[in-house]
Amino acid sequence: EGLFEVDIHARGSTLGIKGSQPNVDAVERILHDFSDLIGKGQQFSAGELQEALEQIAQGAAATLHDCFPKPVVLRTPTRMIVPRSVNQNRYVAKMEAADLVLAIGPAGTGKTFLAVAKAVSFLLERKVDRIILSRPAVEAGEKLGFLPGDLQEKVDPYLRPLYDALFFMLDSSKVEQFLEKRVIEIAPLAFMRGRTLTNCFVILDEAQNTSVEQMQMFVTRMGLNSKMVVTGDVTQIDLPTGQVSGLKDAEHVLRDTKGIEFAYFDEKDVVRHHLVRLIISAYEKRRKLRKKLKD
Repeated sequence: EGLFEVDIHARGSTLGIKGSQPNVDAVERILHDFSDLIGKGQQFSAGELQEALEQIAQGAAATLHDCFPKPVVLRTPTRMIVPRSVNQNRYVAKMEAADLVLAIGPAGTGKTFLAVAKAVSFLLERKVDRIILSRPAVEAGEKLGFLPGDLQEKVDPYLRPLYDALFFMLDSSKVEQFLEKRVIEIAPLAFMRGRTLTNCFVILDEAQNTSVEQMQMFVTRMGLNSKMVVTGDVTQIDLPTGQVSGLKDAEHVLRDTKGIEFAYFDEKDVVRHHLVRLIISAYEKRRKLRKKLKD
């Protein structure tokens, strides 16, 4: 009712909808879709349904069928991970079809999480032999050399989100086993130089914080029978002032390269707390206003 500005009244087995004709028509389609999906055995939480309704209201999806059912990305004994928006659906399809995908959008839109899920899926299905996860270790106010501990302890905080995703998807003992045998490797971007990554699923996270040279180095590491996914948020660049982001540069340089796909996300794809979506939208409005004033 709130999203489509209508009043819905139930009388027996009949629903009455009052509002403008376009909104009444939209709600009627949603209710028919809902009945059809339930009849086919579709299950979803109230939160997932709310997200789907918001996408329809905002024009990001046409019907509930655009949102449900969705392809399973990863199924384990304890987890079933699926896309939760139209753009996430498209992203998963692009990862399946293309050898190199660049995913660009704000935090909380599932770029890294779904990439890790797809990588784990490929590994469990024996489509690849290894998973390699990497991030640039950008110095945000502190120099790595002054942080306590050895090199691994210095870079671990930068890589923690990748560990978190893995432990969510697999039993901890399995993750530890894969890490010990280097079936899964998590390493800073600098460790990729000079390597050829064959029969791997390779993910570069936080790619907005790479330099142009680092990005070129990374994407040219791809070997035979490998998949590569690059994720980042071009609105959160932590590079020194004046340094060009490797992700923004790659978006321009690789735009028309055959075999490379781009997946874009916005605040409507955020799957964290609903306030995150509003926060991202507020910052984006300010960014656009500043750009307009500057121009």
